[in-house]
Amino acid sequence: MHNGGLALSRRALCLAAGALVSTSLLGIGRLAAQEAAVDPEATIQAAIAYGLSGTLDPLNASGAVTQAVNWHLFEGLVDLDPVTREPYAALAAEMPVSEDGLTYTIKLREGATFHDGTPVTADDVVYSFARVQDPESQSLFRSFVLFIDTVEAVSPDTVRITTKFPFSLFNERLGSVKIVPRAAVEADAEAFGKLPIGSGPYRLISAVPEAQIEFERFDAYNGPRPALAKAMVWNLIADPTARVNALSSGTVMAIEDVPYIDADTVSAVATLEKAQSFGLLFAMFNTSAEPFDDVRVRQAFLYALDMDKIIGTGMLGNATAATSFLPETHPNYHRASTVYAYDPEKAKALLTEAGTPKLDIKLMSTDHGWVKDVAPIIKDSLDQVGFNTTLDIGQSGGQYTKVDAGEMQVMIAPGDPSVFGNDPDILMQWWYGDNVWPKDRYRWAGSAEYKTLTETLAAAQQLSGEEQQAKWNEAFDLLSEQVPLYPLFHRQLPTAWDAEQLEGFAPVPTTGLSFLDVGVRQ
Repeated sequence: MHNGGLALSRRALCLAAGALVSTSLLGIGRLAAQEAAVDPEATIQAAIAYGLSGTLDPLNASGAVTQAVNWHLFEGLVDLDPVTREPYAALAAEMPVSEDGLTYTIKLREGATFHDGTPVTADDVVYSFARVQDPESQSLFRSFVLFIDTVEAVSPDTVRITTKFPFSLFNERLGSVKIVPRAAVEADAEAFGKLPIGSGPYRLISAVPEAQIEFERFDAYNGPRPALAKAMVWNLIADPTARVNALSSGTVMAIEDVPYIDADTVSAVATLEKAQSFGLLFAMFNTSAEPFDDVRVRQAFLYALDMDKIIGTGMLGNATAATSFLPETHPNYHRASTVYAYDPEKAKALLTEAGTPKLDIKLMSTDHGWVKDVAPIIKDSLDQVGFNTTLDIGQSGGQYTKVDAGEMQVMIAPGDPSVFGNDPDILMQWWYGDNVWPKDRYRWAGSAEYKTLTETLAAAQQLSGEEQQAKWNEAFDLLSEQVPLYPLFHRQLPTAWDAEQLEGFAPVPTTGLSFLDVGVRQ
């Protein structure tokens, strides 16, 4: 397996130097590309594994593809590097520092403009935050910025943000709100969602679902991550064989989600790296109805799973069994108080104790390729301890329609909210916050344990350092005991690229591809 050579070593230098030092460090990746004499007239060709669906408006853009697209189109005041997950000043002139623990006065980057040529102003920043914070907008990102009290314009190029309490993750979280041009959104919000205008290094030319997304360099961009190619074409290729063929034939320069079975073949003709991700397969239970209203039955389900077989056979070894909500590679990992090692006898005992030694269940599953591979193995494990399992495998949207209608007993599905941020609070808030998941999907929001969890997360937000970690650990332990929705494993993401053509490329530990600081060699 290749390691990406110079591109990765330079990114490592960025981290070693300390990523909290303004934006200048991000020039290292760009310098590497310039030293390699990239072709400023080149077009980057890539293959994306998922189709384009939903709006591109960052108010509610949450799909895997839309998030990756928006890394290149939009900027927050501070953004997270897609590869390192470290914050850097984007539209902010420098990294924000609080004057009193609550107040941040942030000057905008001088000369920043949107793709339509209009300047980025403090009014646009205030508007962008207000629309996300407005409950009526039903933004998916509102819960990520609940710590913010007010956002106000101090001058045309300066804003002041006041928080409700000192929040240690302020810089990591600001990128949840992307800055949009108020005039363009208010003129035609629907059109904006289809072909949005940002201030990032690339502007969007077209986006055709199930086909292709086209970008071109935004020449007026003056931020820390200028486009190093003239254009990009992202081919939306859901079929894994077709994606591999596109790379092998030279049609594209990079692909995401290399099929595990093809990893050795691909690594013989391209650079391939498997990034350990937060991305997981979870089990979600309807905790409001029998049999999974009994925590013992939920626990029995997890103890029944032969994870060595599930990962070894179904995932060809490309995953790690969960020992907590976070993977062991996460900087805030804590081994949970309850770890579900394979124990069929304990599973049987829990079912007997719950009065359900034999029971019929319908196991819903999405039809993602690797999920379909593990579903029959999971069924086999369950059937051996007393579950009589019927599989219901279907397209993700259709399955969630049934979930939201209350037709689910238990479901396995993939998820990866780390595309929004990597701190434990944002990852837990996605599934366990004040939203549709605990209320309408696994239906745990009315429980005493859920109240305890939300109080624990709220307390952690107002702490920092070891005290904050201790509160998160309490949350991890509670989730491991109650398992209303819980990871089965965290998977590896194989990405492949032509290192002879692409300079500065590195895989991201989430779904998607990033071409920030990436160019095509002469």
